[in-house]
Formats: sequence, C-alpha cells, structure tokens
Amino acid sequence: MLNPEKYPHLTSPIQIGRVIFRNRMFSAPMGATDITPDCCPGPGTQGFYELRAKGGAASVTVSELVVHPETDGSHMLHLNLETVGCLPAHVFVADAIRRHGSIPSIELSHSGQYAGTYMSDKNKKASLCQWGPSDGTRPDGRPVKALSKEQIADIVKAYGENAALCKRAGYEMIMVHAGHGWLIHQFLSPYLNHRTDEYGGTLENRIRFAREVLQSVRDAVGPGFPIELRLSGSELFDGGYGIEDGCVIAHTLEDLVDIIHVSAGSYQFGFFNTTPPMFDPHGVNVWLAAEIKKHVSKPVATIGGLSDPDQMEEIIASGKADIVYMGRQLLADPFLPNKVMAGEEDKIVRCLRCYTCMAERPVTFTRRCAVNPMIGREIEGMEVLPAAHKKKVMVVGAGVAGLKAAVTAAQRGHEVILCEKSDKVGGILKSEQAISFKYEMYQLGLTFERQAIAEGVDIRLNTTVTPEYVAAEKPDALILAVGSNPIVPNLPGIDGDNVVVVNNYYLEKEKVQDSVVVLGGGLAGCECAVHLGQEGKKVHLVEMRDTLAPDCNIRNRPILMRKVAEFCEAHTCYAGLKITLEGVVCRDKDGNEVLVPGKTVICAVGQSSNRADVDALRRCAPYVREVGDCVRPANITKAVYEGYHAALDI
Repeated sequence: MLNPEKYPHLTSPIQIGRVIFRNRMFSAPMGATDITPDCCPGPGTQGFYELRAKGGAASVTVSELVVHPETDGSHMLHLNLETVGCLPAHVFVADAIRRHGSIPSIELSHSGQYAGTYMSDKNKKASLCQWGPSDGTRPDGRPVKALSKEQIADIVKAYGENAALCKRAGYEMIMVHAGHGWLIHQFLSPYLNHRTDEYGGTLENRIRFAREVLQSVRDAVGPGFPIELRLSGSELFDGGYGIEDGCVIAHTLEDLVDIIHVSAGSYQFGFFNTTPPMFDPHGVNVWLAAEIKKHVSKPVATIGGLSDPDQMEEIIASGKADIVYMGRQLLADPFLPNKVMAGEEDKIVRCLRCYTCMAERPVTFTRRCAVNPMIGREIEGMEVLPAAHKKKVMVVGAGVAGLKAAVTAAQRGHEVILCEKSDKVGGILKSEQAISFKYEMYQLGLTFERQAIAEGVDIRLNTTVTPEYVAAEKPDALILAVGSNPIVPNLPGIDGDNVVVVNNYYLEKEKVQDSVVVLGGGLAGCECAVHLGQEGKKVHLVEMRDTLAPDCNIRNRPILMRKVAEFCEAHTCYAGLKITLEGVVCRDKDGNEVLVPGKTVICAVGQSSNRADVDALRRCAPYVREVGDCVRPANITKAVYEGYHAALDI
C-alpha cells in the first residue's frame, strides 16, 4: 500500500524537462564493478545499477563516463563507436535501469589532475600526464600540466559528443560532474586555477569552462532532455571557494541545466566532506543545498549521509531541497524507496557509514557492502530463491552472523530455529548502542531481528544449546554462530571496580569517570576513546603495538586517526603492566615504567573466538557450518557474508 500520508513530499513524482520521475529518492553515482579492459561496462556493472532501479529509486546514475581519454587516463567507463561492443553494453545498462520504472542517468566526467585515481595498477599513474587548469603539483607529489586552449576546446567538444552517444544508448538524463575536485571543479577553484587568460582570475572567468561544457551538452541533447549539474556548494577548506561563490556559480549556470545537485568538498584534501563519515551528523551538507536553493529557480538536489525517511521528508517539505540523493544507503538497502512507498520504513537496513564499500574499490577494484552481501555480485541473483527441499535448520547464536543466517534460511523456505543464550539478540552489536556515531550498528541487530520475526523464525532466548538439545530437535542443518568473548589480560588490578570491559560499557556507563585510560588501540578501543573524548572526558589511549587500529579499513582509518588526535592522547608501544586506582602502569619502548593516569580503565584489547561451544556441537547434525566471530573475530562484513552464504548452501 502506498504511504503518501507519512511521506507526501518524498513519495511524490517530479517532472524535469520532458521526464517524469516517480518519487524524490534518487540513486547517486557510484563507480561500476567490472569495467572491461577497454573501459566498457561488464555484466556485473549492469546488475550493480539494476538492483537499485528494482529497489524503487526514481533515477539511477551510472558513474563515471570519461569524456576525453586522451587527457584523462583513469580506468573508468568510456563510450565510443570505435570499441566493438561499447555502445551495446551501455544500451543494456540503460535498459536494465529503465525496465524497472527508473530513469537511467549517466555522469559525464573528467578527472583532470586526478587522472589515474581509479586505475587498478597504481604504478601506471607515474606514466600518465595529469592535466589541470594550471601547472602545479598534486598532494601526492605528481606534477600537473596546464591544459592549452586547444585542449580545452577539444574537451568541451568531447562532452557534447559523449552526451549525444549517451542519449543514443538510452540514458534519459545527463549529469555533468563539476564537483569534488574533478576537472570542471578545478577550473572553478581559486586554489587550483591560477590561469591569467579568460579561463582564470575572476569568478566569471573561472566559470567559463563549465559554461562551455554545459552549452556543448545542451546542443547535443536538445531541449527538454534533463541535464543535471553536480556541484560542490563549497570546497570547505581555506583557499577554496565558499558557499557565497557556490551560490553565484549555481545561479550563473542554471539557465543551461534542469537540476542543480549540491554536494560538498574536494578530494584535494580528502573525500570525507564529500562522503561524510559516521562521526558527522546525517545530512551534514544539506545546508549548502538549502542556501543555493535561495538563489536559483531550478530544482535542487541534496546528498550526504542521508538514510532516514523522516529526515528526507523534512528536507523536501521545508524547502531545503527538491530531491534527495543516496549513495551508500542504497548499497546497504537498495529497496529503501520501495519500503518507503509501501509504508515499511521499519524494515530499512541502515548504512553504517563504515566505508567498507569505498575501501574495497582501491584494494580489489570491486564493490562490497558490510551489511548487504548482494552488492557487487548482483549478477549472481538479486533475490534469495526458495530451496528445492524444505529442511529444519537450527542456528546457535543470535549475533549478526546468526541473525543473517536465520533470516536467509527462512527466506529459502526452511523451518528455522534461532537459539540465543542471553535475553536479547544482537550479540556484540548490543554494545554499540552507547556510542552515538555507531548507533546504526546497534540498529542493524534490531532490523535483522524484525526480519527474522517477519520470516517466521522461531527465536528462543535464554536458551543454552547442548548436544542433547540438538539431538532432541533433530535439525537437518546446524549453523554455529556462537561468537567470541572479550580478552581480559591477566594484569594486577584488572578485576577492580574502576575497570570496565568495552563490551559492557553500555551497561556500566555510570561507572566511567571524567578521566579514562582505554587499554587497547584497535578499532574498538579507538572508537571508544573518541566517543569518551567527545563527551568531554580526559582520555588516554594505550596500545602495545606501534600502530593504532590496523584492523580499520583504508578509507575509514585516516578519518579515525584525526578523531583520535582530536579527542584523546595516544600512547603506542606501551605495554600494560598493572592497573591501579590512579591509572595503568605501562612499560614504554625504552623499558621505562610510566603511569598513564585515569580514574577509569576501559579494557579493549580484543576478542577471542568461542571455540569451546563450537567443539561441543560441531558433530551434532548432518550439515554443520561455523560462521562469524567463532571462526575468527573480525568485523560485521565477515559475519554477514558468512551467515548469508551458509544459509544459501542448505
């Protein structure tokens, strides 16, 4: 049933040019998953974009189409008639999006001085010439060469030629990427553009290249065909342009476009403004769109950590924007728009903003989502299919791995019993409810629980499973998801009243005083230290290794380290010797004993797999699978994937 009463603005259609979009929830451009060696979309890419169209997004934007390979060596999508199969591959992608009622859009892009960013062989970047508005040097030390006027004219022409081919392929909207530090943005930026000709100097001159590009695209696609300008409302760093110039840029260019898509920031100083981390409020960049909307008459789109339908409804209802874009959230739950339209918003799986999806890209050149194992593998199937034969499945342990296994097995049509020895499901995720920026992780357990109930899973709390219990139930399959236990080092004073194990912090918050030592500088310890520092406590972070949070992914870790530096004092190569009422006595790398002061000690030295329960139950059914932390303590991604695939195998 349509739910217009609760979300009347979010669920209402909007007409842009000659195109009608079914709602106001658009899927942001996110890089493809299997680009071929000649830069065409592979079959996995088609599935990657199709899933979000099937999930109800009004528009799905394909990212990124390089318009001028001669000056942009990034390994991203191309579109030309010379490469055999290139045009048909794009036709299939556009058709896969359109067949589900979504409008296929494609992002035209030029990396400029960031050519090579998405190449799988990073060493080849050294052989590329990075082009930009001016001579200079990139933050990584690579030289940048200024484009000539002849090259600029050729790039402008290429935008139009590619736009015409995109229209021919079946895309029904063009997004011109003029933000995030890519080439058009580089011309707009006073920090990067030092030209002295008609393309540099004044803001009017710096806008010239963008205007020529948009005119080229308009000439190619004709009137009524929607063109969307993706713009950073502000560069958000000293020396870059601010929101005042952002408003002028939008106003100056709006006559050539149909949607002004307001993002934020520049990759010049990191992507965290463009793609807000878990530490930022949801919708942290909406204010930029709201300000620009005051200065333009065309529809305005906003983006940035949006996942809550209530917040998105308010954004549109209050006039801050006309359209909301989601990127990572539609990886976590591609069906969010359908759920909103159907009044099933309580079933939405929230994005954790953990950067798993973005960290996978530079490492393996694929996509992966911590909470959605279908992402990047949509070609294998976009639905959980019924099993050929119904079986009785018992899942032991209701943490994230066990919950995902139980839900998936039930979706397969099996009879599922989920046993949990405590009085609540969620496992280690329960401990995240006390840390504000990790609350979505706690919510994940609740969402999976609701899914399990909806699928008819028999959830048995306060139930300890023994071999005798299994024998009495006679399951055909047994999935062991019995988790891990916190490691508590054998240090003098570890059992004192001033010590709290990090897993129990949510139960013992009142014990934590105004000065704290966090013992253990892995991911959990660092995040706990940041949280306590944000609460105004004096925090010392102690780690015996020389590196903090080596278990954190490569995209999240730099941001986490900034927060650690901001909110606590870190001590690496410090080995804990004993705990006193004054803090933790440690041995530093030179062998000296040092007191790290704190009235409370948080023990966060890691987890140990619960192998005893595994060993007791591993031979109790014809099919037995071990999943999650009981195999090896790791992360949510590993737990979700293992639980999901174990259930698919039954």
